[in-house]
Amino acid sequence: MAVSAVVFDVGNVLYRWSPKALYERLIPEDRALDAFLENVVTPDWHFQHDAGRPFAETSAELIARFPHYRDLILIWADRFNDTITGPVPGMIELVEELDAAGVPIFGITNFSQEFWPPFRAREAHIFDRFRDIVVSGAERLVKPDPAIFHLARARFGLAPKAGLFLDDREDNAAAADAHGFVGHHFTDADAARAHIMALGLL
Repeated sequence: MAVSAVVFDVGNVLYRWSPKALYERLIPEDRALDAFLENVVTPDWHFQHDAGRPFAETSAELIARFPHYRDLILIWADRFNDTITGPVPGMIELVEELDAAGVPIFGITNFSQEFWPPFRAREAHIFDRFRDIVVSGAERLVKPDPAIFHLARARFGLAPKAGLFLDDREDNAAAADAHGFVGHHFTDADAARAHIMALGLL
């Protein structure tokens, strides 16, 4: 089966994501900032949102543990878009070229169902080019769980190995490759473009 579609992860493939970008504006002292990111708003804490837990629940639990950080924790929801600092160089252009060439474009992203709609609306000029996007928080399935890849392939209507999937995490790319996609560990736009061209899609 020849690859006929491209499926993108979002965070750190299409757009750079960094909680530090939000909090460095609010916590000016480097050691205090590092401690806050390592111990309070940690990756494991945020991963709960990607898995479908509401921010109201996770923030209440975190504030109970760190009451003196209440305001900084609550800002996470109000200003989540500030953690997304702009496009990964070269990737928006690649999406536009694929769309112009008539290549079907899809997405599979670990993203909160609450935070996704405001971000998608902000970047509608790009995401309107996508035929469908599976959002983990809405499905309560997260990469690299095989179930999210099976769901995505069924939703997208893709035969086995008909979709090239790009993800910045090697374990996610490997899981996609094992469950019906052609996985590509994303490192930069040049390597992604070379792979896409080698498949004859551009």
